[in-house]
Amino acid sequence: MDGFLVDLRTLAPGLVTALQLAGLSLALAYVLGLVLALLVDAQRRVVRIIALTVVEVGRGLPLLVILYLIYRGLPQAGVFLDPMPAAVVGFTWSIGAYACEIMRSSLNAVPPGQREAAKALGLTPRSAFRDILLPQAARIAVPPLMNLAIKAFQLTSLAYSITLSEVMQAAYLRGSVTFEYLRTFVAAAVLYAAIAIVASLLVRRFERRLSRHL
Repeated sequence: MDGFLVDLRTLAPGLVTALQLAGLSLALAYVLGLVLALLVDAQRRVVRIIALTVVEVGRGLPLLVILYLIYRGLPQAGVFLDPMPAAVVGFTWSIGAYACEIMRSSLNAVPPGQREAAKALGLTPRSAFRDILLPQAARIAVPPLMNLAIKAFQLTSLAYSITLSEVMQAAYLRGSVTFEYLRTFVAAAVLYAAIAIVASLLVRRFERRLSRHL
């Protein structure tokens, strides 16, 4: 038992790194997702094609492939990134592509009558979007975006592949010292599960509150 507790303490810095990666990537991915959701429905065909390409490639490529392309592929073109920036870029692209689809479907779920009412009130398209469409779409989008955040945290384990010192790399290094790989990776699993379970409970609680106010 003492060894297991030592494993947990040893993996704690890796957990902090994983949370930092997930938090920063999610913040950027949500912004990217909203921008892409708007550009996908833009009037200019070229803009739509570029946005759709970014989204479909981001969704179609496995995150691990994206990470390798950025961390190990870009240096061939003279672009060098440390593990954390490379991971943030890769996660932002991949998660942002999925966030785009969530936000786009949420915006499309707002009844057309709301747009017509905003137009009848003389609101500009920007004001109508900011004051009427976006708040309603946010209520629809927030629960799936929160679930996406949980998934993003779990996916931080893939950053081990580009030498980022997160939980899985810390677990592997710890196991290579103690040779207690089973115990060490169980400790890593406990950390992932603890964060994911707590986050899932918070999401469910938020969804119940949201449903009462709709």
